[in-house]
Amino acid sequence: MASSTRAAAAPSERLLAAAAKLFPKEGIRAVGVDRVLAEAQVARASLYQAFGSKDALIAAYVDRQDEHDRANYAKAVAGLDDPADRLLALFDLARTTANRSRFRGCLYLNAATEFPDQKHPVVAAVARHRGWLRELLVTLLSEAGAHDPEPLADRIQVIYDGAVAGSKLNRSADPIDTGRALAAEILAEHTERS
Repeated sequence: MASSTRAAAAPSERLLAAAAKLFPKEGIRAVGVDRVLAEAQVARASLYQAFGSKDALIAAYVDRQDEHDRANYAKAVAGLDDPADRLLALFDLARTTANRSRFRGCLYLNAATEFPDQKHPVVAAVARHRGWLRELLVTLLSEAGAHDPEPLADRIQVIYDGAVAGSKLNRSADPIDTGRALAAEILAEHTERS
């Protein structure tokens, strides 16, 4: 971002951009407030005025990433009529993201790992994303003709979670490809594709 563009952006936007740049690369807890402020080129008062605390900034960062993920998903499935194809697109997006981020892992899993206290605001932000994903899976499985979509959604979500975590551990997209194949098998066995 050019410094003139950065200066024109609101302090809250600059703080969120700094968080998006620093947190995935270095870890949320590892990046101190002073580092975020320096990257965003804002005063400490701007952080507290916009968010109230670093914890609230972290939750806002996770929520912002969730918004981006939902928008990227909507763009990826535009024009896909088959609900099974729209479901498998989740794995395709995960593969693209894993490669682009150099296998740093799922930002939601990483955030939840760094903040195990269930009362921390980031936990609620992660839960909102996971709730959207679960609802999406149930909807797509229902549209695909699954007789009992809820337990199938649970199975696919476990496969998805494992595939993304495995990708980080293996530093490879192979686990995501395997997860996609397993999800396709479930779709073939339990939907109108069978």
